[in-house]
Amino acid sequence: MKMMKETLLRIFDLLLEKYGPLGWWPADSPFEICVGAILTQNTNWLNVEKAIANLKQEKLLTPHGLRDLPLERLAAVIRPAGFFNVKSVRLKWFINWLYDSYGGSLERMFSADWRELREEMLLVKGIGRETADSMLLYAGHKPTFVVDAYTVRLFSRLGLVRENGGYEEIRSLFMDNLPGDAKLFNEYHALIVRHGKEHCRKKQRCAGCILHLLCR
Repeated sequence: MKMMKETLLRIFDLLLEKYGPLGWWPADSPFEICVGAILTQNTNWLNVEKAIANLKQEKLLTPHGLRDLPLERLAAVIRPAGFFNVKSVRLKWFINWLYDSYGGSLERMFSADWRELREEMLLVKGIGRETADSMLLYAGHKPTFVVDAYTVRLFSRLGLVRENGGYEEIRSLFMDNLPGDAKLFNEYHALIVRHGKEHCRKKQRCAGCILHLLCR
């Protein structure tokens, strides 16, 4: 376990040295992060930014604004994010749950025990593990690690996880071997995403990769 911790921290240090602090997630409020976590499903961040900008322009980026907005109108506003009909329904499911369980207050929601809250969130339609962990980590500053396609690709190539490993199996690599520090998890995941875009793509770009010698 000690060796794994040292390995993970070494990878983090190399990535941090390469890219510097990234300050992710870019948003003006925790609620914007939660909305973005749903909108980013199956699309790229540029499309999410356009949808978020539309919501801001229409002054709708609040729990109250989205709760009272007709579903068809919401779908039209978030159209740039893709799969807008599906995502509008998922946003409504999340907002309805937020009001039913916490009176529409993210502050009340995040004041709950985050492990219990995570299990509760996973029962909400449209909120999967990656989305729930993104909300908890980036909006709620809770020490849970986010696993995405970049994480799986990089750490399977490094030989630290199975490429077909399940979400919880891969998440446990970080949860079990690193300090439970939300700031560390935040920066680590952001660095993984950045490195995945720069080098560790589906078609690898190993030239100039600082982790190349660690790969299998």
